[in-house]
Amino acid sequence: MEKKIKRTNSRIGDNPIVIPSGVEVKSENGKVIVKGAKGSLEVKRPEGVDLNIEEGKVIVVNLEKSKKAKPFHGLLRALVNNMIIGVSQGFEKVLLIEGVGYKAAVQGKILDVNVGYSNPVKYQIPEDVSIEVVKNTYVKISGIDKVRVGQTAAEIRKIRPPEPYKGKGIRYENEYIKRKVGKSGAKG
Repeated sequence: MEKKIKRTNSRIGDNPIVIPSGVEVKSENGKVIVKGAKGSLEVKRPEGVDLNIEEGKVIVVNLEKSKKAKPFHGLLRALVNNMIIGVSQGFEKVLLIEGVGYKAAVQGKILDVNVGYSNPVKYQIPEDVSIEVVKNTYVKISGIDKVRVGQTAAEIRKIRPPEPYKGKGIRYENEYIKRKVGKSGAKG
């Protein structure tokens, strides 16, 4: 009979995070601060969990065995891991603009998006995110904070979501749009 290994807290929270060279992780005053080559990020540390930083690894430790502290164990581990990846490598999302005459252009800190409306939509680019437009229809969004990059990409996609008949609109690079048959194709 095989012995089962009992996890103490969570499947995600128990895994240690390896700190790459050039990245510094500190836990002080109820905050976790991560500094690296691309910048610095910080997050408030939830109550009931703490970090042990030793030998180039970060281990998230549950201080309390309460139901309130248990969900924060895996959450803090995921947040710290994303912060380490962000300050060392960064995050990137790619949007594709499809449709005749649809295009985008960056002018200073404003993204001009022409997607079939009577006037171009002007999107204010956040300070901690950079946007690059390649060939008018390929929009690269990059930054060190995974949440801000994803939120910015979602806001730009929301300007003109892809429609299911011809696929026109703004979509993520690897997003699949399930196509519908039009009125003329539905006749039997």
